[in-house]
Amino acid sequence: MAFLLIMVMASASTTVRAQSSEKKIDWLKELTNRVELHGYAQGGYSWQDANGKQVNDFNLKRTLFWAKARVTDRWSFLFMYDFSSVVQEFYTDFRISNDNALTVRLGQFKHSFSMENPLSPTMLELVDVYSQAALFLAGEGPDPLNGVNYGRDMGLMLYGSLFNNHLLYELAVMNGQGINRRDGNNYKDFIAKLDFRPFDHFRIVGSAQKGKGHAVGVAAWNPGVQLGDDYTRDRVSIGAEWKLPTEAGKASTSGGISVRGEYMAGKDGDVTSRGGYVTGCVPVGKGVDIVASADYFDRNTDMDYSQTQLTAGLQYWFFKKCRVQLQYTRTFSQFQDDYNWLQAQVQVAF
Repeated sequence: MAFLLIMVMASASTTVRAQSSEKKIDWLKELTNRVELHGYAQGGYSWQDANGKQVNDFNLKRTLFWAKARVTDRWSFLFMYDFSSVVQEFYTDFRISNDNALTVRLGQFKHSFSMENPLSPTMLELVDVYSQAALFLAGEGPDPLNGVNYGRDMGLMLYGSLFNNHLLYELAVMNGQGINRRDGNNYKDFIAKLDFRPFDHFRIVGSAQKGKGHAVGVAAWNPGVQLGDDYTRDRVSIGAEWKLPTEAGKASTSGGISVRGEYMAGKDGDVTSRGGYVTGCVPVGKGVDIVASADYFDRNTDMDYSQTQLTAGLQYWFFKKCRVQLQYTRTFSQFQDDYNWLQAQVQVAF
């Protein structure tokens, strides 16, 4: 963090001196103009009766803080830390083209696979945040072969927007090992995404990942991959999102009526997994949204390892990015008993 501030102030000093050696430097103004500070916290209460056992607790899921420093109009740095876990992101962006057609990013950041993974938990509709398929296939957590990576990895990415912002693209080469780790093998993962926006408020998004994983654990549904093995780790997704701005949506921060759906599939070693979701949000009053989601995922298409979750709830935006959420989920599972899940959460963000 100190390094970022030093870089910003040094750049600001050089720029000001070039314009006029007689001008007095307003360091506070330079700093506030070039450094952005953001953060959020999400915590609440959860009750469920999985496997016939009732469990309830209060929780603090995320407490993130990040700083973005703009060194020049083309060059910036970002550092993100989660106080409840680990350093999440640290990367630099440099815009190569005069417009937004080509920017390069180097460091540790959220990778491009799926529509959901790059999105912030502060704007996603569900208390549990991501769909089951995105959680597993994007490396958000529940895959013991890949470990807990929060959907992030280390690497290099080229991205930009073309044709008057109708086509967005992202091309990346990543370690494939995940967050805060050296690569476990000599293979690299390649990720590509295309986001086509033929008209306002509608987009079609496809992404794919080709690579090799290095197993940091074992999984009951994938007995062919053992600890330390290098294994095929490929993914593909296709989805669409439609948003209709409404007056109630402006008041609720959600923007309006929205529907997002996506199909995802992956291959880990010889095991194929697939799943998909449809999530909708409808503003019904000042600051109030109804949220609903249907979510299916099969971890191994050759075994009984599928699970479906149906969720319904309300959220109330009481100040800008701050909200209260209440949601009920019914889970239908092949590998454990069906169960109920009730969640309440408060989000404070700036």
